[in-house]
Amino acid sequence: MTEPIRRALISVSDKTGLADLGAFLAAQGVEILSTGGSAKLLKDAGVPVVEVSDFTGFPEIMDGRVKTLQPMIHGGLLAVRANAEHQQAMETHGIKPIDLLVVNLYPFEATVAKGAEFDDCIENIDIGGPALIRAAAKNHGDVTVVVDAADYGKLMDEMSANDGATTAAFRKQLAATAYGRTAAYDAAISGWFADHLGDTFPTRLTFAGERRQILRYGENPHQTAAFYAGGPARPGIATAEQLQGKELSFNNLNDTDAAFELVAEFSDRPACVIVKHANPCGVALGDDLFEAYQRALACDTESAFGGIIAVNRALDAKTAEAVAELFAEVVIAPAIDDGAKAVLAAKKNLRVLVTGALPDPTASGMTVRSLAGGYLLQGRDAGLVGDLKVVTKRAPSTAEMADLTFAFTVAKHVKSNAIVYAKGGATVGVGAGQMSRVNSSRIAAWKAQDAARVAGDADSWAVGSVVASDAFFPFADGLMAAADAGATAIIQPGGSVRDDEVIAAADERGLAMVFTGMRHFRH
Repeated sequence: MTEPIRRALISVSDKTGLADLGAFLAAQGVEILSTGGSAKLLKDAGVPVVEVSDFTGFPEIMDGRVKTLQPMIHGGLLAVRANAEHQQAMETHGIKPIDLLVVNLYPFEATVAKGAEFDDCIENIDIGGPALIRAAAKNHGDVTVVVDAADYGKLMDEMSANDGATTAAFRKQLAATAYGRTAAYDAAISGWFADHLGDTFPTRLTFAGERRQILRYGENPHQTAAFYAGGPARPGIATAEQLQGKELSFNNLNDTDAAFELVAEFSDRPACVIVKHANPCGVALGDDLFEAYQRALACDTESAFGGIIAVNRALDAKTAEAVAELFAEVVIAPAIDDGAKAVLAAKKNLRVLVTGALPDPTASGMTVRSLAGGYLLQGRDAGLVGDLKVVTKRAPSTAEMADLTFAFTVAKHVKSNAIVYAKGGATVGVGAGQMSRVNSSRIAAWKAQDAARVAGDADSWAVGSVVASDAFFPFADGLMAAADAGATAIIQPGGSVRDDEVIAAADERGLAMVFTGMRHFRH
């Protein structure tokens, strides 16, 4: 146990809770040093304050850029109380100990987020604050450092329980929090500079996240996990408000992100996506959400059980009633009307998320994947279906072309090797994640046959459908499997050394085929 806190330095950008903290410290007999707006707020609240310039005998200079960067302050934070030489230096130079530091930083991240000019962003890079925080955190054996207003209550409880002092364990925990904050701050600055300079892959990669949730476990119960939010703002799982339901799991978060990113691809018409194990098992467009949901569900009613449902419009009561009939893990939407909320409220365990907006599927950005001892960084797959090249004797009809575009967009979000059968703006069969592309084609055809059986139709839903492949057909066998299933048109990137063989096979079967020139592997 250290001595009670007798002197504190407070300098904060975010003034939340400051008056209450100041009043508490004053009541504990703590001398409060402060600067600028923090000092004014405390004084206005009736809290006695000593201006830092009066304490140090040196005025603030350079428009406030230099006010705490001097030995009277840093000496008071860094002096080890049990070190005789440190104590002698303090006595020689008239340095008084500072036992508590309360600092939060200039709002650099918020300034960048609102699109401020370069010079404004530079001025919001805090220098004195991080220096103070690092000093106090380094000397946490003697000094308590608080960098988050959310910890004010914990500080007051700690001091109340320990006669105005703090315990070593408490100070160590706050020091770790402090270094995490300065690291994240520097990461934000580094990333901003890299973006400004167009340096996509800087020599040193820095990124940071803020913990949102410690998860019960990871992909499996024996794995630990947590959810962190970070990077550029993007509507989705990291920004969503959970309206009801059980705590989200690791797999829920991963699958919900996959579902919402896919449904956002279709902004022109109401759309629904049902995802299971990060793969879409049903995707459909409709004149309204109810129709889109019914068509998405019909693609694979079996796999949809326990899945994730994402929609791209405000969820309405009629659609919510249909959704409530299925056991689902999560429903995510940009908005949910009051009628839908009332319907879903009866499903107490169903996790319901509202995001306020859809992510932009064309936006640039980076994705990160961990490897043993490192990371893979790549640009987000924001590629769209562009200029299509008809390579067969028969060109697709207008209806076929619309379905080809739809199917290829879905295939972009299916684990490779990916094959997607679609008809009338809805998937009718999806083959995902197989080691052989022909097997993905066969599985997708079987799924289409099974969907027809469940619906009571005699013919497979693959009959009259189109087929999308996320990468080229290395042999004609995958294409032939699609033709055998009843498909009439194919979309694929092309680029195989056997393209001529595949085209000839398509012509022999009377298929229309277009090349995109763009691959969409999703491993």
